[in-house]
Amino acid sequence: MKAIIQAGGAGTRLKAITGDIPKPMVPLCGKPILQWQIENLKAYGVKEAKIVIGKNGGPIREFFKDGSSFGLNISYIEETQPLGTAGGLYFAKEEIGDDFILLFGDLLLDIDWDRFIAYHKEKGSDLTPFVHPNSHPYDSDLLVTDDDGKILSIDSKNNVRDYYYDNLTNAGLYICSKKVLDYIEAPEKIDFEKKVLTHFIEAGNCYAYVSSEYVKDCGTPDRYESVQKDIASGIVAAKNLSKPQRCIFLDRDGTLNVFGDFVKKPETLELKDDAPSALRRINASGYLAICITNQPIIARGDVSFEMLKKIHQKLFTELGKEGAYLDALYFCPHHPHSGFPGEVRELKFDCDCRKPKIGMLLKAKEKYNIDLSKCWFIGDTKRDIQTAINAGCKSILITTGDPNPDAYFADAKADYECESLTQAIDIILGE
Repeated sequence: MKAIIQAGGAGTRLKAITGDIPKPMVPLCGKPILQWQIENLKAYGVKEAKIVIGKNGGPIREFFKDGSSFGLNISYIEETQPLGTAGGLYFAKEEIGDDFILLFGDLLLDIDWDRFIAYHKEKGSDLTPFVHPNSHPYDSDLLVTDDDGKILSIDSKNNVRDYYYDNLTNAGLYICSKKVLDYIEAPEKIDFEKKVLTHFIEAGNCYAYVSSEYVKDCGTPDRYESVQKDIASGIVAAKNLSKPQRCIFLDRDGTLNVFGDFVKKPETLELKDDAPSALRRINASGYLAICITNQPIIARGDVSFEMLKKIHQKLFTELGKEGAYLDALYFCPHHPHSGFPGEVRELKFDCDCRKPKIGMLLKAKEKYNIDLSKCWFIGDTKRDIQTAINAGCKSILITTGDPNPDAYFADAKADYECESLTQAIDIILGE
């Protein structure tokens, strides 16, 4: 598969650090951003890359030349006038006849392209963006998807968001079908997201690839320094999903949100005071943060799937406002016992996902290549602790959630007990 890299950025926000060099040539731990990208692509068998450069692209051409010293063939599209984020693709129409990779040259990334490409092909997608949760969804363009990952719309950061939303941010890299190039009919200024992505979403065959891997824009001084620290600490390379991942699994009720009666509508979900700060620390640590929750209220008929989605959107929204996020959330809607008014009979059975069974953890393990033996489970009941034991994880019991944590599986013994999520993260990150 060939790659096209949009590398015409001027790097104006980084001039205090880098002077006038093009943004993709900004050095990170001794290598330009663009070199980090090319090495990542080469590691997954990409043999040809076409770099779109602007008038200030001379340093890029001089550094990479024909790519032979970097192990792949590099050619260039030079825009004599700015063509936006998509117009320059017109000049690749004759050379690319199949699916291709598109990415933007100001992103520091290290991802498993094999997984990304496999998902694109599995879905038969025309255009597949790489999507991830981030720490500032409130000022980001978000993608709205259905349960199968099909993208329904773009939720612009300019919208007045008087509603709750999923934290699904478009990262700026794509797998594209040849249809994308066919759509660009002239070398004119085109915004990729506003015109091209929007067109394929409206056409109905555009899917989001959701991943926890490291993809960050390093175009401001603060982000630049943060990304360099992450490279030096090994976090960037470790988050590539070809490598086994560490995860902190978290129960929801009594752990992330205040314990009470069943949460049946968004208004009754209240974050625990230290949940955002604790999750921010997980997000910065290299661990994944994944919520695992039993929600038998679905099977009992108390709450619909649609309402539960809104409840979880409130969770994601409120965390995002505080700069925190979950990498994923899994819930079990089943319940083994009958006799509830309005119950949903097809959900009333002994499933393999209801905690303390580990079906939800196994789904997360498969998707995110998680090594369960290197994981933790934090919860407020012995059911959570037994789940950790069954999965081979270490466990921490929070004693300020459910007032009756021993109601089930009373003999399950946690590795640690503490009063707060903050203390639990202290224990994990201090080991």
